[in-house]
Amino acid sequence: MKQTSFRLILTLAMLFAAVCTSLPQFRSGDSGSGPRFSVSFPADLHSEPVDGRLLLLISNDPDGEPRFQISDGARSQLVFGIDIEGLHPGETADIDGSAFGYPLPSIADIPAGRYTVQALIHLYETFHRSDGHVVKLPMDRGEGQHWNRAPGNLYSTPAEIDYDPLGGEITLTLDRVIPPVTPPEDTRYIKHIQIKSRLLSEFWGRPMYIGAHVLLPYGYEEHPEARYPLMINHDHFSPDFRGFSETPPAPDGDRRMRRFQEYAYRNYLDWIAPDTPRMIVIKPLHPCPYYDDSYAVNSENVGPYGDAITYELVPYIEKQFRCLGTPWARFLYGGSTGGWSALGVQVFYPDQYNGCWAGCPDGVDFRAYQIVNIYENENAYFLESPWKKTERPGQRTPLGEVLSTVREQNHRELALGTRSRSGGQWDIWEAVYSPAGPDGYPARIWDKLTGEIDHEVAAYWKEHYDLRYILERDWKTIGPSLTGKIHVSVGDMDSFHLNNAVYLLEEFLESTTDPYYAGTIHYGDREPHCWSGEMVHPKTGEEMSYHAWHALQMEKRALESATAACDTVSWRY
Repeated sequence: MKQTSFRLILTLAMLFAAVCTSLPQFRSGDSGSGPRFSVSFPADLHSEPVDGRLLLLISNDPDGEPRFQISDGARSQLVFGIDIEGLHPGETADIDGSAFGYPLPSIADIPAGRYTVQALIHLYETFHRSDGHVVKLPMDRGEGQHWNRAPGNLYSTPAEIDYDPLGGEITLTLDRVIPPVTPPEDTRYIKHIQIKSRLLSEFWGRPMYIGAHVLLPYGYEEHPEARYPLMINHDHFSPDFRGFSETPPAPDGDRRMRRFQEYAYRNYLDWIAPDTPRMIVIKPLHPCPYYDDSYAVNSENVGPYGDAITYELVPYIEKQFRCLGTPWARFLYGGSTGGWSALGVQVFYPDQYNGCWAGCPDGVDFRAYQIVNIYENENAYFLESPWKKTERPGQRTPLGEVLSTVREQNHRELALGTRSRSGGQWDIWEAVYSPAGPDGYPARIWDKLTGEIDHEVAAYWKEHYDLRYILERDWKTIGPSLTGKIHVSVGDMDSFHLNNAVYLLEEFLESTTDPYYAGTIHYGDREPHCWSGEMVHPKTGEEMSYHAWHALQMEKRALESATAACDTVSWRY
């Protein structure tokens, strides 16, 4: 009995000690030195030194973990970050008042109170690129470049603290590792492929892979003689083909989940409908070390993703899944990031694809880079004024209410990562569009802290990625290959002001002659971001789902441009 009691006490003591190592530890300090968070991880969690971005997350919202509460919106919680290199197990890294943060710039600005705190290290890997640069970046690990869900990242159990902005040290121990992502399984209609890219592997100096989710047409197995057109749906990275399900929605359950189930089931019903053209859809997967998507073009910083997709991935898929395998039978579509990619790929590879449908595309004219003119404005964050500083809006509601500013969005990214490594929207544009700087990282289009624009970098952007400018500059050469291929749609109250650049694109396209562009531009009245046009059946007038509607547009384009040598029969069953 006494022996049992002793063992019980010893066991409880050991458990208490283990728990205490993962909870924040407080030590009084000189109040004049300011507050400081000291973060470390044990060798039994990760045995090797690490490089990366150490993030301190502080929240006054008790619902959920702080790592999932950082956003561009008005209700974002706090994040502060520092770069770490070669941090060994057991060593500490300190975040104090000098660490940059968002929405507050410093932990010294946090008022006294009770908060939930959490720390996380977003791990970086070292790349020896073929251009001679050595860079440290966060490679995607199957999650789509989300620092708060990236497998292998170290983080601490959330804990409550009483925070004193006058000083003292708080210790946090990283005691958890984000687990690997479970690969998706193939179904009757959806397949998953991945290939090693020779072009990207050579550029990055290590094995690099690209892949795709593949949606097969109704009757694919029953028609082995059929060869199909290819619909290339550019989109953000997703672990599976979202929004497609053969299962009817459950009769009860969460309302939001039921709405998504209804949407996914409607996509399935429309896809197998008798009058939906039989085509193959792919969602290319090309997350890169800067973002969940490469923007599908060649870039000094991101690599030759345009060539890898066009000349490696697409031919591989066409061979594997009985596609027609000719430019006449390849089509592009997508929204937002995917909208820019669809238009950009069509412009940069005009003879390899037979049309693009770009919904709510990212900025297609950098005179309206959202709401910044990078060629004429001196500062991206503030309107020019001799007496006051008016911030440029970054995101709005359809009624014009400002949700965040350009400065706020960029400062959030700066807290999450330096050198364009935040995984955020402005940083990936910079990574894709900019030349490589002397240190191998993207040259800044503007000072991330102040917003001062670098017009030399802007000039490089113009010549290489300003799609409206490139179309105008090269129209005599590429125009004949683009006739009838450009279709753009956007809401006139796009949440990120992306409609402004579309107006400028339309102005040029409508002025074209010899040849006239012969495409379409559509605007949605008071529609926000992600509006991609009115999708109704041309005969019945009924609303259609996304992929089925685009299949109809692409069939129409295919038949209009077909020659006698084109197969317009085997896939039209």
